Amino acid sequence: MPPKKTKTMDKKLILVVDDEMDTRLVLEKRLIAEGYSVITASNGNEAIGLAKSKRPDLIILDVLMPGMDGGEVARKLKEVPETKDIPIIFLTGMFPARKESEDFRMVAEHLLFDKPYETLELINVIENVLLEKQISLK
Repeated sequence: MPPKKTKTMDKKLILVVDDEMDTRLVLEKRLIAEGYSVITASNGNEAIGLAKSKRPDLIILDVLMPGMDGGEVARKLKEVPETKDIPIIFLTGMFPARKESEDFRMVAEHLLFDKPYETLELINVIENVLLEKQISLK
C-alpha cells in the first residue's frame, strides 16, 4: 500500500463525474480526506471540458448519466491527445461489476465498481492506478 499522503507530497487531482449530487459530494469528501484534490462534474460535456482544461490525474466516471453516458465520455476523452492517457475508473449502479462489458474495458484501466461501492477498495484501486501511472511516466 502506498504511503499516506503528506502536505509535502504532490496532491493528485481527481475528477469525479456523476449526475447524482449526493454521490459526488460523498466521494469528494472522502477523497479530500485521503489527501487528494478533487473537482466534480455533473454531466459528460462538463467532464470533457474539465478534463481538457484541468488535466486531472484520474477520472472516476459514472456509467449511466442523462445525455452522454460514461462510455461515450470515456471514448471521447481517449480520442483527444491531451486526455487520452488519463486513467478512468467507472462507477455504476446499472449492472454488477463482474459482468463488465468489453466496450467499457477498452476505455477503462480497471474494474467497474458497483454502486454502492466499498470505499476502502476504491481508495486502494485509486492509489494503485496513480502509482502505475507514475511508474509508467518514468
